[in-house]
Amino acid sequence: MELSKEEILKRLAQSCKNTLMETLDIKYIDVGSDYLVASMPVTPKVHQPDGVLHGGASVALAESVGSAASFMFLSGQETSIRGIEISANHLKSKKEGMVYAKATFIHKGRTTQLWNIDIIDEDEQLISKVKLTTIALPKR
Repeated sequence: MELSKEEILKRLAQSCKNTLMETLDIKYIDVGSDYLVASMPVTPKVHQPDGVLHGGASVALAESVGSAASFMFLSGQETSIRGIEISANHLKSKKEGMVYAKATFIHKGRTTQLWNIDIIDEDEQLISKVKLTTIALPKR
């Protein structure tokens, strides 16, 4: 039985309770056959000291959406997903508003996966370009 888009997003939201995703107000907002999108508000909570979006918050958003997508697309019931490498280029600063991270596969292996994650703002300006490698480990 295939889950509806709404049910997938609901389950992802439930998985965020009492996690970094909840702390940063990251929400999964869209899913398709080969992508997952999450949003995060840009507020002082995610600023660096000079008042712009902290690169670490952007990386946390990217790893959250990429890891969740790996779990979702790889029948995550039998596996644990871990990020093993992440590389981010921060291209534009952001003081307020929203950012959106869209994870799409570059490589979908049984053990390792490679993700492209673009972080854009509400004006579709590219804020960060991220590459994430995840690994699927058997649950113990």
